[in-house]
Amino acid sequence: MAININNLQNPTQVKTDKVEQNAQRQQAAVQQNASQAANQKQDSVSITPQAQQFAKLTEKAGNSSGIDQEKVDKIKQAIAEGKYKINVEQLARRIVQFESELFGKK
Repeated sequence: MAININNLQNPTQVKTDKVEQNAQRQQAAVQQNASQAANQKQDSVSITPQAQQFAKLTEKAGNSSGIDQEKVDKIKQAIAEGKYKINVEQLARRIVQFESELFGKK
């Protein structure tokens, strides 16, 4: 192991040199990080017009009750006036269709 006897008289100079070397390394690391950050692309998100339209329609559907109140009022009025006719054959056919779909029978 070699010993540098030239610096024995001035140990503060050795410490100063090491501090300067560390500062230079840190500065080089900061510059490298800044260079890498400048070269990196920023992430971005863009929404297609179809997605925007879908979002608007979804919001509109969420705000609606799903009931056609005008149609309900017309049926109520027809029942009250005795004008509402029920097609029993069609009703029976739809009940059978519903039950077959519900229970998996055809």
